[in-house]
Amino acid sequence: MLAIKNAVLVMRDHFIPDATLLVENGKIVAFDEERFLPVPKDCEVIDAEGLYVGPGFVDIHTHSDGKVFLQDEPESACLHHLKHGTTTLFPALYFNMNTEMYVEKIRLLRKAMKKKECANIGGLYMEGPYLNPKFGCERESNPWQGPVCSERYMPIVEEAWDLARVWALAPERENIKEFVDAVREKNPQAVFSVAHSEAAPSEIEALIPYGLKIGTHHTNATGDRVKYPECRGVCVDETVNYNHEIYAELICDSRGIHVDPYMLRLVRRIKGDDRIILISDAYACDGPIPPGYEGVDDINFDHAGEIAGSKLTLDIACRNMIKHTGASVVDVFKFASYNPSRATGLLDRGEIAVGKRADLVFVDHRMKVSKVIMNGEAVV
Repeated sequence: MLAIKNAVLVMRDHFIPDATLLVENGKIVAFDEERFLPVPKDCEVIDAEGLYVGPGFVDIHTHSDGKVFLQDEPESACLHHLKHGTTTLFPALYFNMNTEMYVEKIRLLRKAMKKKECANIGGLYMEGPYLNPKFGCERESNPWQGPVCSERYMPIVEEAWDLARVWALAPERENIKEFVDAVREKNPQAVFSVAHSEAAPSEIEALIPYGLKIGTHHTNATGDRVKYPECRGVCVDETVNYNHEIYAELICDSRGIHVDPYMLRLVRRIKGDDRIILISDAYACDGPIPPGYEGVDDINFDHAGEIAGSKLTLDIACRNMIKHTGASVVDVFKFASYNPSRATGLLDRGEIAVGKRADLVFVDHRMKVSKVIMNGEAVV
């Protein structure tokens, strides 16, 4: 048995200070204030030294460690995120791959998941194939601009069916329901996300009964339907904000470039704290920093000078969210652990509760990570 003492436990809506937490067989078995739960004899003991101890971060949307793609060098990328407290991550496979490349990379990641170094891979995030070709970095190399075609997508669906927890798509693509039905036939629990899209509210809402419950990197790569030049249109962002069923992913960089700090505060006000998911959307792109972005060191740019994801990890994203919105430590653990777990059906983790996986991260008030426990074992 493992005992963690002298901890400030981060619960879903409060703290437990001066606490002890007990772990056995990779699960949380008990926790309380130290005066009510003394450390049992013959335990391995970790002294948290008064740090916050919260559930491990769950990054459902990340492509890389900021330098190399997860599907190319999964071991190093997984370890990079683990050191920053991410005990569950979903490698995101982008639409710039053809059928054969998708299948190859899915197989590679399936093998990597069996390695100890990649034990924090919890599934896949399919950012494609059917997005709107108008949006996203590297869109000039999008091989999926033609019609929805089962001969092209079925090999991907069949290879990824049990690993792909999220399928991002543009609801306005012609015959997209055919693709949704094919995915659901293989995996009825699959979650869909509106992404790289200029869909109308009706097109998005039509897919909610079929599992659409996430807005991919909310306010980024979303279009605007304008009926009259002098009026603001209603499109993806407004639909995600309006529908409580839909979780909003947010990329929270230090300068508020992906999402303006005022917009972050507005989304919190509209969506409520139980429908926000922090993601890193870390990408690997070495384009030059364009004019006006001097000093920006936590986002990437493609060779056309457009934003291409981030270099973030979730601990930094949490720190930025605290800075930009006044969120508390309790709040950001909800955004980075509990909410993404619930949105994607990982009900065995994401919170400190008896019977849950002992995935834990030790942080200070600035979200600096000092120790990480995954499945009951100290890994960092």
